[in-house]
Amino acid sequence: MSFVAPIQDMRFVMRELADLEGVLALPGLEEVTEDIVDAVLEENARFVQDVLAPLNRKADESPAQWEDGRVTTSPGFREAFSTFAQGGWQGLPHPTELGGQGFPKLVSAAVGENMNAANLAFSLCPLLTDGVIEALSTVGSREQQQRFIPPMLEGRWTGTMNLTEPQAGSDLALISTRAVPQEDGSYRISGQKIFITYGEHDMAENIVHLVLARTPNAPEGVKGISLFIVPKFVVDENGVLGPRNDVWCASLEHKLGIHGSPTAVLLYGSGKGEVGEGAVGCLVGEENRGLEYMFIMMNAARYAVGVQGVAIAERALQQAESYARERIQGRALEGADGPVSIAHHPDVQRMLLTMRGLTEGARALAAIAAAARDRALWHPDEAQRVRDKALYEYLVPVVKGFSTEMSVEVASLGLQVHGGMGYIEETGAAQYYRDARILPIYEGTTAIQANDFIGRKVLRDGGAVVAALAAQMRETISGLQQAPAGDAHADGMALIGRQLAMAVDAFEQASRYVLDNARERISAVFLGSVPYLQLAGVVLSGWQLARAAQASLAYLSGDGADAFHRRKLGTAVFYAAHVLPRAQALAASIIEGNVAQSYARDVVLPQ
Repeated sequence: MSFVAPIQDMRFVMRELADLEGVLALPGLEEVTEDIVDAVLEENARFVQDVLAPLNRKADESPAQWEDGRVTTSPGFREAFSTFAQGGWQGLPHPTELGGQGFPKLVSAAVGENMNAANLAFSLCPLLTDGVIEALSTVGSREQQQRFIPPMLEGRWTGTMNLTEPQAGSDLALISTRAVPQEDGSYRISGQKIFITYGEHDMAENIVHLVLARTPNAPEGVKGISLFIVPKFVVDENGVLGPRNDVWCASLEHKLGIHGSPTAVLLYGSGKGEVGEGAVGCLVGEENRGLEYMFIMMNAARYAVGVQGVAIAERALQQAESYARERIQGRALEGADGPVSIAHHPDVQRMLLTMRGLTEGARALAAIAAAARDRALWHPDEAQRVRDKALYEYLVPVVKGFSTEMSVEVASLGLQVHGGMGYIEETGAAQYYRDARILPIYEGTTAIQANDFIGRKVLRDGGAVVAALAAQMRETISGLQQAPAGDAHADGMALIGRQLAMAVDAFEQASRYVLDNARERISAVFLGSVPYLQLAGVVLSGWQLARAAQASLAYLSGDGADAFHRRKLGTAVFYAAHVLPRAQALAASIIEGNVAQSYARDVVLPQ
């Protein structure tokens, strides 16, 4: 089926939940109006529906090809990237002073979701380029910014992130790539990097690699890692491309999904370039601060990957709903003259509503995080900027970890809706499941997000953000409990209020356990780190859906009733009844960690 960008829901989330009006009123964003935002969403929808979506299936069937160090991307990708570049999409979220368009993250996140939903494999290239631009605009020298950023904003060059090595996955302390300083101030880079997304391709003139490496006298461990710019073609001070650098694509990985995205093994210093042995690179910032710098790109990518989770869930949802309405099988339980579509069957409705609730809840949560980021950058009050920065940093691992795990569940349910046909590649449902499965793994596994969530977000501020969020959720619950009796939707609103109250109780109980036990029972606490992250995602998404239900009531009380707002309310009620109860089970698994941990080692480790 064809993809339709969900811009009606995006507009609703932006305006009703994420305070688009307030974001656009921030200093520095005055020229971006709601009319302009609407125009951007409409044009983006046309681009992704007409250009990117038709290539999605083709790229899955015809992956990128490697031959003698060169990579040819899937059919149509080069032309699509040219259209993408000409449309100015790469510059949308970046500062105007660097040549970008300066749109708030709240808007660029929605645009990014549509692109990833239309074609996840294609969109990985712009996603990583965004990260390189953000890293260099934050810590690069003025000369580096002027040399490397404009061509990336224009779509003439792309960017990559080079961390992983065969012996160094999540533990970057084991990195062995070397960077030897030269008399002219450059460095010669040698080593091997793996899992480099779009590390080699034919869509752009040049590729700007950000590479983690060690200088000869660097300290051991992560304290001795530096960050280097290593372009595919050497670039002179005027931005003119020179000889081919000593960066060689040795092979492409054969993957479960995202087949259209070339995942490269890169050799630095193999002597296959035109510059002699050793790739020519330049240091970013100071030596031995590379990991700190790379995390600018990493954190941007983690949020973006969370949005990818929402995107692939939306794509799987659309296909499952379409199939369920068209597939005729069985008779309605209430009785019918003949067979009905499977959408009439209660369990299919359960699956579809679970898919919709998880997808729309995660979308709203990502928008709330994006708006917090915008306020943290532009709000005139410093204290408010500090609060919003803390909120955004708290939400990033939730957006990444919960949304990506959610996407796997949603894609799996999509297969189940299709029945046996979902397991057949020709229907297309299997691709979403295969594509989604990488999302909880790359840019830091769910466990890495969860450990960061507890260690650097919850414990660092003594649970201050948790307490603030819980207080806001209690306010929403109070409003739900005050819904007028006799209203047509009173029962639904009351159900949302009851279930959200119990979920917030569970969230607070688990948070207290984490705060009280982290020092003396750290292993028990971290045994429950992923459940705690999932608990936060379930509850915070449910809160946003509750707010969506409240906002929808205003459109359902008079002549303005419409299918969209009825669907929003119905989705919130279903989520409260079927998904929010997960909170109590997750909290129980966290709180019982003391006893469980005492047995875990005996079960898992060899005797």
